[in-house]
Parts: sequence; C-alpha cells; structure tokens
Amino acid sequence: MQLKARRLQVIFLILCLCSLFINARPYLIVISQDDLKDGALADDFPDSAEWDEFGEPESQNSSEELDPGSWRPIFEPDSPSSASDAPEDLYYTALGKFMSSVSSGDLRLMEEAVADIDQVAAGSGDPHAQSVLGLLHGMGIMKETNKAKAFMYHYFAAEGNKQSKMALAYIYFRQEMYEKAVKLYADLAEVAINSLLVSKDSPVIEPVRIHNGAEENKQALRKSRGEEDEDFQILEYQAQKGNAGAMYRIGLFYYFGLRGLRRDHAKALSWFSKAVEKGEPRSMELVGEIYARGAGVERDYTKALQWLTRASKQPSFSAYNGMGYLYVKGYGVEKNFTKAKEYFEKAANNDESGGHYNLGVMYLKGIGVKRDVKKACTHFIVAANAGQPKAFYQLAKMFHTGVGLKRNIPMASALYKLVAERGPWSSLSRWALESYLKADIRKAFFLYTRMAELGYEVAQSNAAWILDKYGEQSMCLGESGFCAKAERHQRAHSLWWQASEQGNEHAALLIGDAYYYGRGTDVDYDRAAEAYMHAKSQLNAQAMFNLGYMHEHGLGLPFDLHLAKRYYDQALELDPAARLPVKLALGSLWLRKNHADCFLVHVIDSLPEVYPKIDAWVEDVLLEEGNATILTLFACLLTVLYLRERQRRHAAVRAAAVAVPLHPNDHAVAAQN
Repeated sequence: MQLKARRLQVIFLILCLCSLFINARPYLIVISQDDLKDGALADDFPDSAEWDEFGEPESQNSSEELDPGSWRPIFEPDSPSSASDAPEDLYYTALGKFMSSVSSGDLRLMEEAVADIDQVAAGSGDPHAQSVLGLLHGMGIMKETNKAKAFMYHYFAAEGNKQSKMALAYIYFRQEMYEKAVKLYADLAEVAINSLLVSKDSPVIEPVRIHNGAEENKQALRKSRGEEDEDFQILEYQAQKGNAGAMYRIGLFYYFGLRGLRRDHAKALSWFSKAVEKGEPRSMELVGEIYARGAGVERDYTKALQWLTRASKQPSFSAYNGMGYLYVKGYGVEKNFTKAKEYFEKAANNDESGGHYNLGVMYLKGIGVKRDVKKACTHFIVAANAGQPKAFYQLAKMFHTGVGLKRNIPMASALYKLVAERGPWSSLSRWALESYLKADIRKAFFLYTRMAELGYEVAQSNAAWILDKYGEQSMCLGESGFCAKAERHQRAHSLWWQASEQGNEHAALLIGDAYYYGRGTDVDYDRAAEAYMHAKSQLNAQAMFNLGYMHEHGLGLPFDLHLAKRYYDQALELDPAARLPVKLALGSLWLRKNHADCFLVHVIDSLPEVYPKIDAWVEDVLLEEGNATILTLFACLLTVLYLRERQRRHAAVRAAAVAVPLHPNDHAVAAQN
C-alpha cells in the first residue's frame, strides 16, 4: 500500500504540472539544489534534430513514418498524408469494416471484421493487426478479457506499431517497472518531438473533457464544433468586416487545427495576410513561421526573417525567439551566436517560453556561451511550467541520463510520458470528439477506449463517463455480445480507477462512491474512505464532505464528531456553494452530539436504508424538470411549520411553568436556547 501511495504521489505531482496536457490544476516543477549534478560532459548532448525548430527540408516525415499503422486512412481518407497508407491493404479493409460495425452496432459484421483481423495477424504477423487484437483482448471486445494475451500482442507489435508501444509503456508505468517504461517512453517522446519540429502537419493536442463532473461539458463541446460553432461564425463575420484581431484568431485556428477545425495552411495564410494589411503584429510573426516551415508555401528563410523582423518592431516578443533561431542556425543570415543569444534573452525577459527553452539549450550545450547546466535547468523549468513540451523533453533526458540532474527514473518516465502523449497518435482524440459531436456515441467510446489503453487520462475519464451516462448506447461489448449492466459498471469502475491514479479528482470521488454504494463492486467502506482521501488530497470539496459524513457515522473511519466537523468546515471553505448541505450536516452533527437519542437523529440514520426504496421515485418524479424546485419548497415549508409548532409548544410549557407570559423578545431568545 505504501508503494502504491508513493506511485500515486509521483503521478499526481508530475501529471498535473501543466493544464495544457490533462486539464488538471497546474502545479509547478520545483527542482532543489540536491537534484542538480555537476561535472556533466559537453558532448553528452550533441547537436541533433531536437533543436531544429523548423526542420530541415529533407527531413519532412510522413504520417506513415511517424505513426505506422495509423487509423488516419479510415478517419481522414482525403488527407494528403493518407495517400501513401495503402487503404486497400487487408489490414485497413478489416479495420474499416470493424469501425462501420461499431457505428451501426452490427454484431455479425463485427464478428467478420474481427475474424479478418485475426487472419491478417496470424497470416503475415502484421504488427498493426496484432495491436488491434491487443486492444480487443485487453478490453474484452468480442474476445475473452485476457490481460496476458493483450500484453503479448502489444509486446510483439510494439516494434512496428507506436500505439502498441504506448500501451506497453503504460502497462510498465502502472506496475512501477520504470526501468522498462522509461526506455519505451523515451523512444516515443523522441517521435513526438520530431513530429512537432519537422512535420508540416505536426499534431496539436487540444484535449477536451466531454463531461464536467456528472454533467456534459456543454461549453467545451460547443467550442469544438468548428465552423458550425456560433461564436466562430460571429468571429468570422467580424473578420470579414475588417477586424484585424478576429482575422488573426481565425488564422490561428486554421493554422493549428484548433476549436474543432481541420488544419488548413492556405486559409491560415490568407487570414494572416489580411490581418497583416491591418498592421496586426502577431500575424506577421506567424507568416514568418509559415515561410520558415514551408507550410503551404515554398520554404524561404529570407522572407521568414523579414516578417519576423517586422513583427519584432511592433513589438511581438515571441518573434525575437524565431529571429534568434535563424541566427543560431544560420538560416537566411550569417550564423551569429551573440545575436541569437540577445534575441532569445529579449524573448525570455518578456515571459516568452520559447526564449527560455532556447537559452536553456545554449547553456546546456555551451553554444556561444560558457556551459552552465544550472542555468540551463532554470530556463527549462520556466519553459516547462509554461507548457513547452520540448522543455519537458529536455528535463526528462536529464533525469534519465543523469546529465545535469541526478538520475531519477520515475520522474523521467512521467515527463517522457507527457511528451509522448503529444505524438501523432493523439489524433485519436480529435476523431473521438468529432464522433461524439456527431452523436456517434459508439465510435466515440471505442476511440476513447483505445486512447485509455495508451494511458491518456482524459480518454479514460471520457470513456468511463460515456459508460455511466449512455449505458447500452455506449456499445460496451463483451466476449459474445453487449455488456450487461453489472459488466458496464465494472468497466467504468476500472477506467475511473486508472484516471484516478493519474490525478483526476472526480474519478477518485466516483471510485469512493462505487465502493460506498456497491456500484459495480462489493460495498467496502474502508476502500471508499481511501478513495475519498485521495480525492481530498486534490482539494475536492465533495470528498471532504463525504469524509465528514463517514466520521460522523463511523463508516470505514473511526467515529469522531470533531473530525467530522473539521471536514465539513473544510468543504465549505473550499466551495462556498456547498453552504446549504454543509449547514444541514452541521445541524445533524449538533443534534447527534447534544441529543443522540432524539427522534430526528433516528430519522437521519434511517435514510441510507430508505434510500434504495425511493431511488426509482427520485428518478421518475423528483428529477423531472420543475418537480425538484416544487418539492424542495414543500419540504422547506414543512420544516418551517414543524419548527414553528415546536416553538409554540415550548413557549406554552414555559408560560405555564412560571405563570407569567414572556415578552416577545424573551420568547425569541428562549426558543433559540
């Protein structure tokens, strides 16, 4: 248990470092003096493509090279990168048939597709077909649930299939086999960094949590509808009317493929060019980057420098970072490390994360400056805390190799994992979200399930939420057909548990509820309390309230009214919206402390037994629109009438005892006492 607790602490600390990756609370990387290590050799970090921001012309990797066996030909058949992926191949034919069966819910067609995938895997040893079989066995989809077989398929497929390598690395990571996990994650992180640096269509993960606690995250989903989003249409209207800021934002969405839009460099350049005519400096910088990358235009470093220089005079501080890079590499200008350092410093002094990252590289490698690993670490930490994936990668390498920082394999594994999740396989997230927005819940669930297997926390929670929310519509499949209710609960429980391990406070809360109420598992108050404590460590007000309740009733925790009150108070401090339930709980606590045998205490204690009997009534009546408000007001009215009657009786008794009527003000004081 202690080992597990330490693992959870490591994962929570690292995976919550930046909300860019998992939408969790941001935490800062803090490296103490003890972590620093002197005496590293300068040639430990030779010049390599990891610092080629724009990529060499001859090093443009295709989708197939970056993510062999990618499902892109199925979901983006018209994209240029899918042309070389041989969609007529038996593997893609079987995969396409399987995806069609998922959407339609046709079990017969699915059986045929699985048989075809089996045949491809057995006949040619195709690693991509083996990877799919690993998923099917791991999740028990039209196959027996067999973790050993799933591991075996992913193990043999990992050499040729990056998604299986991700799944294998995550298996090792969960089991604290960090020495094995770090090697796999290091390879995957390198691919991810290469895809960010050299690919014209480098993926940008924009993780969307489709739920917000128990409810659908309608605001986030609305912002992911691309050109159909009303806000986007308003923005586009403003841009067409000449608003330079709107032009820039639309160009940005198309350039990076944000807000549910597909990448379109031609549209991005068109909007940036229109914004430039209005004097918009940020657009000037991105036009310069487009020419430096050769994204949709012929690569031209001279034009890139001209545009970046124009942007820097506005000023656009991130443009200094691009100019520094051109000088350090000698692209379009004569190589000049002194000028490069000056430009990087201008960017860094104005809180530009790219400037900090590049200064870190210069100090780490001793390029144009005296080598200083401590300064390099300082700059990398600032860049990493701003969400710079390349900075995470450098820190991971330093922890992995022991160069500059003391060797720390668990830390290196977690940082590599963050970077690896930015790889081209993250496109699964976009396809899953698009399917969900099109109301293809089954396909969305399957894609999130695939991502969950690869270790993505957002996908784990999304898949679990779909199971809980949509039930039979989720296309939860077992060995021989659709899942029964108990099996769906068990799968959701497993997914929530994985998300909880990675710092998802809502998942930890639901795990506690599952053990407390016996949803998909046996009732276990001890494990419920453990899960609530984990959620409480993540500052979850509901978990604190639940812990107070368990202390008040001695369920899974010692009976302790003082601790119960402390937890109730903490819940209120953390979430002022919890005032009503906390006040009611404190009232119950006061009654229990001062009138342990009174009628109301017995009523309160009987509620858990009564609850199952009225559960159906609550769903059918209370939760109907309007009924909740009416019944709440009715309950409040009954409570007020009861208290007034009780007050009247007490007053009558006291009046009879002293034979002197109380003054109204005295009456009020007496009632309070």
